Amino acid sequence: MINQNFLKIVSFTGYGFASGLPYVLIFITLTAWLRDAGIDLSLIGFISWIMLTYSLKFLWAPLVDKSPTKLFKKFGHRRSWIITMQLQIIVSLVVLSFINPVTDLIVFALFAFIIALAGSIQDIAIDAYRIESAKLSDQGNLAAGYQFGYRLAILVGSSFALIYAENYSWSSTYQLMAIILGINIFLSIYISVEKPNPDLVKLNYQDSLIEPVKDFFNRFGVKIASMLLLIIATYRLTDIVMGPMANPFYIDMGYSLSEIGYVVKVVALIATIIGVFVGGIFIKRFGLYQSLLIGAFLVMITNLLFSYASIYEKNLALLSCIVASDSLAAGIVGTVNITFLTSLVSAKYTGFQYALLTSLMAFLGKVFGGFSGVFVENFQMLFGFNYGWMSFYIFTSMLAIPAIIIILFNKKFFLLQK
Repeated sequence: MINQNFLKIVSFTGYGFASGLPYVLIFITLTAWLRDAGIDLSLIGFISWIMLTYSLKFLWAPLVDKSPTKLFKKFGHRRSWIITMQLQIIVSLVVLSFINPVTDLIVFALFAFIIALAGSIQDIAIDAYRIESAKLSDQGNLAAGYQFGYRLAILVGSSFALIYAENYSWSSTYQLMAIILGINIFLSIYISVEKPNPDLVKLNYQDSLIEPVKDFFNRFGVKIASMLLLIIATYRLTDIVMGPMANPFYIDMGYSLSEIGYVVKVVALIATIIGVFVGGIFIKRFGLYQSLLIGAFLVMITNLLFSYASIYEKNLALLSCIVASDSLAAGIVGTVNITFLTSLVSAKYTGFQYALLTSLMAFLGKVFGGFSGVFVENFQMLFGFNYGWMSFYIFTSMLAIPAIIIILFNKKFFLLQK
């Protein structure tokens, strides 16, 4: 008989994949499609604002917490929402595949927005489902499984998608992604089991927004709660802001879609997977405080390496090494950050509080990320094409400094949380 804990980890690997694929297809791979079609960097940056749906999850989290969807109620509260949103994502991906971004950019962006909205809603359900499925001591395993699935989705949605698009078409690529999503969610639902959460408090919409926030400040106090929110808001700034420009950067540096897909993205996935599990080891060995600091410094340093790649001649081996180091850091930070956010959530308000914290984490980065193309174009006006890219990566690296300072000044709090 298969161990139930193992099945639980495998199922959350599938849910991580279900969460990651829509995100990567809209936030990362879509930028390659748009740049490949000749869309300006500034427009690509602005279109990335559709991902602000992920930063506003707390607005619809009360609806997800309140009750299951009627159509799939028999699968359980959380899974009913996951299935409903997955169906919406799959249909929208197929529709998006038939739209030409050059001639119908507004309609194209609209369906990308629908996918992003559905993806953000399903993430609320998946995160709450994960938190409710294990004790805090076992969350590391589920977080690692989730991260593994998420990173696997990045491989499929970026590396494989780019290669497939160059050999066939962007349209057929997004249709194939929809089919893969359908198969994954069917298997994930089939092998998973959902138990009701007796501690979940169901309130009206207004109270659902107010009570979880009051609970958070009551548990930590105004001063510590404010400090935690500042850390959350700034901790992932570097990689979120640079995100929309990653694929356009590779393309502008002269790399083909196949080169990006075969080498860069594969290397990134392998390094990230290693980082995911290294992050889990860091949490156990060094604790949350040191793990948060190590992750922040690693992201800042590895992001700086891209500034060197931008002024160096095209070199696939060099770029792969830089991407590997950056992805290793991202994997470590991913696991550390999930564990950090999970430790702050109350069982009474799992869906809303986790959605609020992850929304806050992404909001500032997404806002800045919308201007990422403008930043690059203005840096290029000042310093030239290559040195403009270099300046952009130096700028994004420095965005890690505020979180590092706040964590250092609150060492005592983190050490008391063991």
